[in-house]
Amino acid sequence: MAHVPQIRIPATYMRGGTSKGVFFKLTDLPEAAQVPGEARDKLLLRVIGSPDPYGKQIDGMGGATSSTSKTVILSKSTRADHDVDYLFGQVSIDKPFVDWSGNCGNLTAAVGSFAISNGLVPAEQIPENGVVTVRIWQVNIAKTIIAHVPITNGAVQETGDFELDGVTFPAAEVQIEFLDPAADDDGEGGGAMFPTGNLVDDLEVPGVGTLKATLINAGIPTVFINAEDIGYTGTELQEAINSDDKALTMFETIRAHGAVRMGLIKHVDEAAGRQHTPKVAFVAGPASYVSSSGKQVAAGDIDLLVRALSMGKLHHAMMGTAAVAIGTAAAIPGTLVNLAAGGSERSAVRFGHPSGTLRVGAEAKQLNGEWTVTKAIMSRSARVLMEGQVRIPGDAF
Repeated sequence: MAHVPQIRIPATYMRGGTSKGVFFKLTDLPEAAQVPGEARDKLLLRVIGSPDPYGKQIDGMGGATSSTSKTVILSKSTRADHDVDYLFGQVSIDKPFVDWSGNCGNLTAAVGSFAISNGLVPAEQIPENGVVTVRIWQVNIAKTIIAHVPITNGAVQETGDFELDGVTFPAAEVQIEFLDPAADDDGEGGGAMFPTGNLVDDLEVPGVGTLKATLINAGIPTVFINAEDIGYTGTELQEAINSDDKALTMFETIRAHGAVRMGLIKHVDEAAGRQHTPKVAFVAGPASYVSSSGKQVAAGDIDLLVRALSMGKLHHAMMGTAAVAIGTAAAIPGTLVNLAAGGSERSAVRFGHPSGTLRVGAEAKQLNGEWTVTKAIMSRSARVLMEGQVRIPGDAF
């Protein structure tokens, strides 16, 4: 029996923040995969090694976690005043689908670097030494993101002494600005920053109870609840949640009902086909704990504790887009996030997550009774891990 040989596709394997994924230039993809649809999804699934009933992604580039089962497609921007169009695909590990419903804030840190190194940013914008401002159009959520990428000797600087909890080695700092990160008519959620019109809602969750919840569209749609309301302290590490099937089922139920309340889906049954959004997170006031690396985090060094789930599991650190939601909610008096941080007005917070701490800032203001946020800012780092070509069977898509 004849078998179709493998094909080669130019690609770069990159770490961005606390995530990593496979990056492609749109024009390097096979023609059938250069447009949205079944061929593109099948190609990316095969590249990553999904669906894998073993949950390991051994036969692909994925790392069997939500943080490492990711793909990015970049192209020169078709929009005025933007350099690059950034499309993110969250690849399911054990199911045959790619979720296009949201952004990856961590991999955003690598978008500017890739764009510069691959000719997507005009050469005249790149100094011999200094910082390049890359204007990114985030296609999934129809938002502008600005990356400030350091340049040394005419090339992207990747090494440095910036340390990011959740990443083992230091690297060069990349500052990211998420402009107007709340939802609008073009963005995820299709309406307001607070889709219910409330800073805090009573969310009825069958089998769990009625929970206080802040439902926010900023960075990524997120459902925030109080840790104590579901029997947690906010100091939990991954094993405390991810080894507990009952807990994971509870969080998925909360997420599904939150998605309905936010208007993202019409029925809870639709949540299974929308794993990437919304996120669900639980918050608590500051407390001391030991992070997953053994680092002591002191209560006095943080404003609050946050733990978030991604693709059905507790995240090892914090999703970048969820950090935007945290910073935004913290800046608005009365949200559960703000109350956990002490309830005062603030333009930035440092929160504790399973791997350590992260600082995120946001500029929020109230106009005619409605809250708006102009930008959220945080620092990340990025690094090329491998570049060349990925191979997949020619009949995979």
